[in-house]
Amino acid sequence: MIIVISERATDAEVEVLIKDIEARGSVKAKEIVGEEKRVFGLVGDVAGIDAEALRRNGAIENVIRVSEPYKLSGRHFHPVDSVVEIGGMGGTDSVRIGGGHFLVAAGPCSVESEEQVLKIAQDVKRSGAGMLRGGAFKPRSSPYSFQGLGLDGLDLLKIASRKTGMPILTELMSEAYLSDFERDVDVIQIGARNMQNFTLLREVGRLGKPVLLKRGPSSTIEEMLMAADYVLMAGKAQVILCERGIRTFETATRNTLDLSAVPVLKKRSHLPVMVDPSHGTGYWDLVEPMALAATAAGADGLVIEVHDQPACALCDGQQSITPMIFDGLMRRIERIRAVVREAS
Repeated sequence: MIIVISERATDAEVEVLIKDIEARGSVKAKEIVGEEKRVFGLVGDVAGIDAEALRRNGAIENVIRVSEPYKLSGRHFHPVDSVVEIGGMGGTDSVRIGGGHFLVAAGPCSVESEEQVLKIAQDVKRSGAGMLRGGAFKPRSSPYSFQGLGLDGLDLLKIASRKTGMPILTELMSEAYLSDFERDVDVIQIGARNMQNFTLLREVGRLGKPVLLKRGPSSTIEEMLMAADYVLMAGKAQVILCERGIRTFETATRNTLDLSAVPVLKKRSHLPVMVDPSHGTGYWDLVEPMALAATAAGADGLVIEVHDQPACALCDGQQSITPMIFDGLMRRIERIRAVVREAS
């Protein structure tokens, strides 16, 4: 539910109104930033709120019911595109995504050694990447596959971040490491397998850090946006949505990369949208065409796996591109972005 405040209402009247609404129990009023009207979104169980009674309140101009099950991530509550600020602390570069700011996160699927992650970080930064992605904890389908270096891998990402200035994006799998990620990670990734781990989503939201939320392999767009609301309900975190492919009947690719999700999400949500063509296709030679297509579709950024020796990678080498290919891709991405800007 959204309430539009009357232009005649005083600050004191609005304060009394909001206190009265929030005193009813499980409803919170969140002010929506607007240029002309003062608007509040009511979040929580609004079933017991009498909309007609509210309309008769002199401080209220209008009451609008929101039918979507997601609220905080939707455009009704936040009509302007969100811009997520990343880094800028502890010597890292300050980068942005959303609202016209485009961001590429690149790096190895899994951190393997200091030399490996540092070399790749230097290479991708030189080519124009704004953020270093790398897996310290790896969720693998097989319990016998390489599971990542854990906290040791996180330490190696920190070394690469200090030496290059790049902010870190890495996946959190367990609440046990919340304090480590709060201290050391710039953007916390919630992977596809944990998109509906609602306890983890709430805890991450309380940290107040940017969160990259990946779409689950069998999740609808609506379910993804409701998951984003779990993070946003804490009132501190910023969320970036990430399309990384869904599971369909098709077996020619690892997943089916749903690029139609980009314009749909941009229409329904104010949150920035990234695309992961590496996991979305599973094959290195498909990364470039899907990255370019995602850029043309209006994505705010990309997450791309880069490895200096893909054939020797401990994880997902078949979908990793080399630094040389990445460099050429970044140049083509800029050309696509220029065309999109001109067309709009």
